[in-house]
Amino acid sequence: MSKRVSQILSLAVLSLLVPGCVPARAQAGSFTDAQASGGLKDALTQGIGTAVSETGRPGGYENNPLIKIVMPEKLQLVTKGLRAAGMGADVDKFEHSMNSAAEQAAPAAKQIFLAALKSMTFDDARRIVTGGNTAGTEYFKRTTSTDVSNAFRPIIQKSMAANGVTQKYDALMKSAPKLPFMSSTPMNIEDYVLQKAVDGLFTMMGEEEKKIRTNPAAQVTPLLKTIFGKR
Repeated sequence: MSKRVSQILSLAVLSLLVPGCVPARAQAGSFTDAQASGGLKDALTQGIGTAVSETGRPGGYENNPLIKIVMPEKLQLVTKGLRAAGMGADVDKFEHSMNSAAEQAAPAAKQIFLAALKSMTFDDARRIVTGGNTAGTEYFKRTTSTDVSNAFRPIIQKSMAANGVTQKYDALMKSAPKLPFMSSTPMNIEDYVLQKAVDGLFTMMGEEEKKIRTNPAAQVTPLLKTIFGKR
């Protein structure tokens, strides 16, 4: 693969993850080395920020039905019982505290994604550009999930401690109606919030990637139209 094609592929990968990160005037095949280098730097500094901004703000999780963190699925019947007993406001406050922890953690992914992009090989870029609708997101999941989880954990721990999330959870469980099939083993609510926080971030990346790949209106640069317009 020529150096010029490699540069275009690298920018294409960044473009499909974050719309608008490559200047519209940069037509595929017309990049100088300086433009490619500058476009890559701009994409890394601006694009990754956009990728985490939807989750890393107040309401980023809680106001998004795709990724809102709710009571664990196995406790949904308990949740219904609590609401029926007039404790709906307590459940809502608990869910708010979980989502707030995830929102505070999300920005910590920025530097991790930057590092993953810098280490991306041209073979990786080729596979992502020609892959499925979430090939780029899968690359990030494969290469960064552990690091993202490790970065999120202390932030989530601190936020949950400050907001008394575990105490709220324990109080809710003590007030919950006793059901015969409930496990006597307490659930680790911190691990639950951590996993949901990481999953939510990648869900949003995947949704954006699918949009860029399949929706002509979202192919906002000539480079994106060239790559995906005829697929």
